[in-house]
Amino acid sequence: MNFPVESELAVPDAGFDVRHAELARGYGGAGDPADPDQVQAMQMVLHLPKADPPPRSALLAAAATAVVALCLDPRVGPEGTWEPRYLAWKRSRIRKVARRARGAQWLAANEVDGVTVEVDGAQARALAPSAVREVDPRIKRLQIGGTDLEPDEPGPADPDLPVLWVNSALGMTVGKAAAQVGHASMLLAGALSGDLVRRWREREFHCAVREADPARWRELSDLVAAGTAVAVRDAGFTEVAPGSLTVIAVPAAGW
Repeated sequence: MNFPVESELAVPDAGFDVRHAELARGYGGAGDPADPDQVQAMQMVLHLPKADPPPRSALLAAAATAVVALCLDPRVGPEGTWEPRYLAWKRSRIRKVARRARGAQWLAANEVDGVTVEVDGAQARALAPSAVREVDPRIKRLQIGGTDLEPDEPGPADPDLPVLWVNSALGMTVGKAAAQVGHASMLLAGALSGDLVRRWREREFHCAVREADPARWRELSDLVAAGTAVAVRDAGFTEVAPGSLTVIAVPAAGW
């Protein structure tokens, strides 16, 4: 990527640098295990109360932020309690599964290893990855589909935050879009220099999520071609055709 390198000296943090270097190596490469129960996945839980559900854009921003925060959490680094699970997932075929929860289900989900983020009242939790056989029963019982949120119009994004642009032409459900923006936040963090990722950490890895119409999507695709944005290309397991570009992540304007 041709992102600019921030020139300001950052406070040394060797552990963070190691975790970022691992993320920057990319992910995937290994095929699925022969035993389907050993397929690795990151479970994501979206807080979707029945009354007064959150705006779609805020919920997706919370999901994306939770994913990148977990991927750079000390617990996934060397000697961290989540390291074996994280590396087994990251180095295999990446999968994320978004589930919905409300009430007691949401409270229970917050007792499972992971990171919760709140954005403008919307809450999402990314859980430490595991084999599907080992998914906590409190998470396994949560519904994957069945509830969606209509696109909203949140207005201009904060220029100090990265923007994850969702391809509106694909009509993805909120669960599918949550997994895709999670991929995008990981890719963006891996593509950025260490200094810029540390700057992002100062904002607690928050980002904005916006819908891109076809005209905007063409403009964003030019940024990807120029090396100043990153795109998620979906494997096509659910909802969209294989090879579809689902999200384009653009660094903050000041970066």
